[in-house]
Amino acid sequence: MKSPIKLKTKDRIILMAIKLYNESGVQAVTSRHIAAEMKISHGNLDYHYKTKEDLLLAIYDKMRTEMSEYFITRKPNSTSIEHLHLLLIQLEEFQYKYRFINLDVLEITRAYPKISQLIQQTTEQRKEQMQALFQESLSEGYMFEIAVKDYEKLQHLLRIVITFWLSQREVLATKQFTEKGTMVSSIWAVMTPYLTEAGLDEKEKVIAKYGYIAQELTLN
Repeated sequence: MKSPIKLKTKDRIILMAIKLYNESGVQAVTSRHIAAEMKISHGNLDYHYKTKEDLLLAIYDKMRTEMSEYFITRKPNSTSIEHLHLLLIQLEEFQYKYRFINLDVLEITRAYPKISQLIQQTTEQRKEQMQALFQESLSEGYMFEIAVKDYEKLQHLLRIVITFWLSQREVLATKQFTEKGTMVSSIWAVMTPYLTEAGLDEKEKVIAKYGYIAQELTLN
C-alpha cells in the first residue's frame, strides 16, 4: 500500500486558507489566523505568500485550472446538451468548494486589482467557450436559431445566475432555491424556451441519467 503523498507547505496553506475564507469570509481572516490554525510560524507562511493578494492569486489560479479541466475534458461521444449538463453540475459544486470567491467577489475585485483583472480574463474565456457550446447545440438541432444578440443576452444571464447563486441563497434564503442542484435546474429553466423538441428530449434524457447534483454524477 502506497503512503499518502505529503503536501508541500505552500499547498497546505492554500487548503487552510480556502477552509477559513469559506467559513468566515476573506476580510475576517488574516495570515496570522491561517498560520495559527496550521500551527506554523507567521514567518513561514509569509515566506510562501507575502501578501493576502499573493495567496488569493494562488487560490484563484488553482480554481481556474480545475474548472478549465471540466470545460476541456469531455465524455466520449457526448452531445452538447450532455456536456453542458455535466459542466453545470461541476460549476455548482465549485460554488460550494470555493464559496468565498462568489460571496465576496465585490470586495475581492475592489481590493485586489490583479485578481479583478484575472476574473475579467476568465469571464471572457468562459464566454467564448459557452458560445462554442451554444453553436454546437445549434448545429445539432438542439437550440433554435435566433439573433446573435439574444444568445449573448442568454449567456450573460447564465453568468449572472452562476456568479451570484450563493449570494441569493444568503440574502433571499428561499428554501426551494437553497438545496444543491437547484442552480442547475434553474439554469435549465432559463434555457428551456430556446430548446427545440429534440433539445428538450435530449435534456430530459440527460437529467434522467445524471440527476442534478455531483454525487449522482457518473461518467460510465
